[in-house]
Amino acid sequence: MIKETKVPTLGEQVFEWSLETKPANTSEEIKELFVKVLNLMGQEYQQGAKHPMKSLLFDHALGEVVNAQLAVNKVLTIKHYTENENSREEIIAE
Repeated sequence: MIKETKVPTLGEQVFEWSLETKPANTSEEIKELFVKVLNLMGQEYQQGAKHPMKSLLFDHALGEVVNAQLAVNKVLTIKHYTENENSREEIIAE
């Protein structure tokens, strides 16, 4: 009997997120979107012509995508932190 194992895509490996998982919150939705972006990049990189400049650009873009994911996650989830801070201040004031 042969046991098949799914090989994670580039995006799934970088963001440790499986596209088979349903996002439960905003952070997970963001991860899912950026997994798809990296998967597109990875497919193009593997299928396209090989060139040293393309490799350098790919590596740079990979880092930028990770930075963008972190920044977007912060922007979209910052309200949770500020709401929690406000409620803490109200409790302390009482």
